[in-house]
Amino acid sequence: MIEKKKIFFKKKILIYGLGKTGISSYIFLKKNNKVYLFDDDKKAISNKRIKKLIINKSNIFKDTYDYILISPGINIKKCVLKEYIKKNSKKIITDLDIFYCNYYDNINISITGTNGKSTTAQILFNVLRDQKKDVRLVGNIGNAILNEKKISRKTIFVVEISSYQIEYSKYFKANYAVILNISPDHLERHGNLYNYIKVKFKLVKNQTNKDFAFFNIKNQYLKKFLNKYKLNTKIIDVSDKSFTKDINKIKNPYFYTRGNKENLRFIFSLANKFKLNKNYLINTINNFKGLNFRQQVIYNSKKLTVINDSKATSFSSSINILKSLDQVYWMVGGIPKSGDKFFMTKKQCKNFKAYIYGKNKFFFIKQLKSKLRYESFQNMRSALKKIIFDIKSKKNIFRNTILFSPSGASFDTYKNFEERGKKFNEFFEYFNLKK
Repeated sequence: MIEKKKIFFKKKILIYGLGKTGISSYIFLKKNNKVYLFDDDKKAISNKRIKKLIINKSNIFKDTYDYILISPGINIKKCVLKEYIKKNSKKIITDLDIFYCNYYDNINISITGTNGKSTTAQILFNVLRDQKKDVRLVGNIGNAILNEKKISRKTIFVVEISSYQIEYSKYFKANYAVILNISPDHLERHGNLYNYIKVKFKLVKNQTNKDFAFFNIKNQYLKKFLNKYKLNTKIIDVSDKSFTKDINKIKNPYFYTRGNKENLRFIFSLANKFKLNKNYLINTINNFKGLNFRQQVIYNSKKLTVINDSKATSFSSSINILKSLDQVYWMVGGIPKSGDKFFMTKKQCKNFKAYIYGKNKFFFIKQLKSKLRYESFQNMRSALKKIIFDIKSKKNIFRNTILFSPSGASFDTYKNFEERGKKFNEFFEYFNLKK
């Protein structure tokens, strides 16, 4: 058997996709391997040194590579090299594979799921750091995993891992695999819900009897796969009622929503395995400020709360917070996810009104019109302006919530959810209710 560290030693490797992942992989691999670079859009590469190293598409077909490292942003069904990738699919790897083969002695806690990955990974990182562990936050939320320096055998990695990364990985194995939740998402990439869940479940399927998997075994989607595969890993059931007494001790209002409470159960379950001090743990959670644009409270008074949840790019993301709210002015818009559906009932939505904006408003209208009241607008600014007008013109004795949870991707107008979130904050400042 080949020693893991020798798998990517003196090899010929093509790196496809030159974002953060691709460039960090190149820097890590170039010392001991022959590395070649390619990207579908050479003009978009701002790093001049990297740009000069990009080879022509025609040269790829003339050569042979031991491995093809795919960045998670590359959709192999639609990319420029799709036919070449199809013929060489057995050679595909990811930066996670490189990481695992070089640091297989280190503990990694890999967190996936449809909603709440970033927040859960950040909280777990904070908890371990506050209890004096050498911990690194990597993956989608933190530093590129191959950029980390000064790693010892005691270093623990908290990895936020997406379905794209899991799908392409060949060698990677999680010591502690966490599947927070599953609902329809990324179907435009994976083709259907079955394929999406199958990819997520691969994180657990690859584990050994020395590893642990944390998920809710009653989840309707995961249950089917649990019955299908004979797993080697030790399964830790994190049910809807796990650690209720501990969660009731949390005074941080950020965790009053149903989705955030569910994700906290995984934190407590992991803390048990690592034998962490529970008092310190609760203190860390109570001091957690939340991540920008993820159910972030940007304004709070006796009569009004304003929540910026720009990260919500599907109905399932928005439903997580809607179920915890009442008297909601809900802003919806963006590029909808393929096959996305709104599963709340008309009764659950009786105190909601949707303010639907943007080029794809008819998709959202079709999904929501039978469930709640709505109006439609050309853009985010005009939708928010109307909400402010409605709140000012109605003397409502109840506490109101303006919820910016778009349920769609930002790319119709903005380059990412962060830019969209910042723009919402700017609009709210401009229309501030104090004026």
